[in-house]
Amino acid sequence: MKESLDLARRLIREIPDFPLPGIRFQDLTPLLGHGPSFQAVVSEFTPLAKQAQAIAGLEARGFIFAGALAHSLAIGFIPIRKKGKLPSLTHEESYGLEYGNAIVELHQDAIAPGTRVLIIDDVLATGGTALAGIRLIERVGGIVTGVGTVMEIESLGGRARIHDSYPSIPIHSIFTV
Repeated sequence: MKESLDLARRLIREIPDFPLPGIRFQDLTPLLGHGPSFQAVVSEFTPLAKQAQAIAGLEARGFIFAGALAHSLAIGFIPIRKKGKLPSLTHEESYGLEYGNAIVELHQDAIAPGTRVLIIDDVLATGGTALAGIRLIERVGGIVTGVGTVMEIESLGGRARIHDSYPSIPIHSIFTV
């Protein structure tokens, strides 16, 4: 497993100036295309899910890891989507990105009150997406048990922003840059 995680890290490529000049995009596509590395990353999240009854995935790449984890544990998957993508009544939350602003939504009936939910995303940068996800899960009565990300860009301070508002929510990033 360690060898697969080491390879997974090497497979993540940095794309400079995408989607805007000055942004160093972390492309996980090569990792996803390598089965043993993909499996190793999903398995790395399994201990985080011990307390969870459902896994929430943040659009878009968080869906891939969250869906695979939920499937492997035979528990529910909750999509947190970009505005306008969910067909029923939703709650929405706006947040800031490294390069702009966005809105994510969650179905109002996505989970029963009191459901314990682990949030999974691909990259923790400024923390805006994860914070929006936490607020949405709490708004529908869920309890966030943790946040897991494949990669964390430490210099952007996302972990500190999350801990400022939610000091009791554990955060686990498999890789850091």
